[in-house]
Amino acid sequence: MRFANKFFIAIMVFVASVASASVFAGEYSHSTPGISGYDPVAYFTDGKPMRGSGYHVTVHDGVTYAFTTEEHKKVFEANPQKYLPAYGGYCAYGVAVGKKFLVDPEAWKIVDGVLYLNLDKDIQRKWAKDIPGYIKKAEANWPKIKDKAPGDL
Repeated sequence: MRFANKFFIAIMVFVASVASASVFAGEYSHSTPGISGYDPVAYFTDGKPMRGSGYHVTVHDGVTYAFTTEEHKKVFEANPQKYLPAYGGYCAYGVAVGKKFLVDPEAWKIVDGVLYLNLDKDIQRKWAKDIPGYIKKAEANWPKIKDKAPGDL
């Protein structure tokens, strides 16, 4: 009888651990930090990139965004499309050449009210030589690559 009770308890612990692991796995997508934890509103209001705080966060389309202040968080929540970076936060130059590159949040530019990020400062200088041309190419490429994994490009 003791063996049966211990076996039953072991089975219950196993089932509980599997169930809780799947709950946490479901939440994993919500822990993806947008713009590497930088405040998207700060680019527009403060004119510079600023790291957000874990005290002021919100989730938008499965991506967690951090903000420097509660006010920035509320401004973002009221109109996220205004503050989201172009191309899902991937490098604007990379999208122009049909790729998805991660970005350096310090390599950025706002053009016509849109936040564009670049891989690094060197790529940003290259992108800056023909911003309208690269944006036009990126706009044409983005619908084709938007739903593809970076490694598949």
